[in-house]
Amino acid sequence: MEYNENPKSYYAPMHSAEHLLNGTMDQMFKRGRAFSAHIEKKKSKCDYHFDRNLTPEEIKKIEEIVNEKIELNLSVTESFMSRDEAQNYFTLGRLPEDAGDNLRVISIGDYDKCLCSGPHAKSTKEIGGFRIISTDFNDGVLRIRFKINEPK
Repeated sequence: MEYNENPKSYYAPMHSAEHLLNGTMDQMFKRGRAFSAHIEKKKSKCDYHFDRNLTPEEIKKIEEIVNEKIELNLSVTESFMSRDEAQNYFTLGRLPEDAGDNLRVISIGDYDKCLCSGPHAKSTKEIGGFRIISTDFNDGVLRIRFKINEPK
């Protein structure tokens, strides 16, 4: 798998925040990762297969967990594994056909691990504060829009 050079609007800390959000959503609701994501510097969004909108309490809990992980200053690391090995751990359905046999895995501490070809922060401390700015639910899709602050 080759590293994916993204346009200027793409922001590595925001991408790492998206991974933390996905890990949190999967752990809290057991629904898997977002099936669609749009990552930009100012704000981003993730879409999940879901059955309802989030409650204010759930939104607050998600923000708390993601911000706790950011404050822990977890390392963001990359490793590689064969496609055969990866299929034992990950869903390969979203991989491009030309991904090749050597796949890149991004790990955020022991909290989140997934296949990825995009740029990332070196640690969660580079992300800054995480905030959900809106959610909506329509036709089985939960959309979460979020922002991050510049790190302190």
